[in-house]
Amino acid sequence: MTDVLYEHPLNERFRNYLKIEQLFDQINSYDVDLITQQYHSFFSALFTILDILERNDIRGDLIKDLEKLEQNLVLWSRAPDIDGNALSDSLKKVVSLLCQLKGHSPAWWQLKEDKMLNSVKQRFAIAGGSSSFDLPQLQFWLHQEGHIIRDDIASWVAQLSNVQKALHVILKFIRLRSDFESIESESGFYQDSGEGLVLLRIKTSKQANYYPSVSGNLFRYSIRFMHPCNETGRRYVNETTQFKLAKC
Repeated sequence: MTDVLYEHPLNERFRNYLKIEQLFDQINSYDVDLITQQYHSFFSALFTILDILERNDIRGDLIKDLEKLEQNLVLWSRAPDIDGNALSDSLKKVVSLLCQLKGHSPAWWQLKEDKMLNSVKQRFAIAGGSSSFDLPQLQFWLHQEGHIIRDDIASWVAQLSNVQKALHVILKFIRLRSDFESIESESGFYQDSGEGLVLLRIKTSKQANYYPSVSGNLFRYSIRFMHPCNETGRRYVNETTQFKLAKC
């Protein structure tokens, strides 16, 4: 039976992490043969990532979380029955990413100096501003040979690779912190302490006619299950609900 996965961050740092992760998924899903139809999605995701990185100290947060992960990996290496090779590979990756992120200037900063990206970004900030008659330069680029478009995109994304790799490692180990447990709620409502947690992962059956609405913080969280409703948009579930929960 297929499950639907919902993830909810319990602090602003991981809220930004999940946002950027989804934006990277959006960027990486482009097809060069369909770029004339997908360009808006690609550039919107790229510019949103740059805005988030510029407005928040994401690099600083990533460095702190990688340093914590490095310390934990060293501690785990002393545990019996540990896969030493896998742990060693992870530790080397974390140390390498730390060295790259601690450089004097973040690599993605170079994207702010890219003339084409700057001209396109200014128009994307305007509703409907990405029309072909507003951006003839973009229209020209979209009709280049596929290898030129592919190389340009690869070059842009490469400037963000350290951020993407660091996010992947951090979120991977956070998600591994907890297994899913099956829970049944009699009234469509569940709450618990959020102390020490940064991420909730909730699975419901694809056949279930409800979805979770989460609120909370590092101290306490609640999950209220909702039905979609044509009249009001949604309504509370007041019957028994079954779901799986991983507290990370």
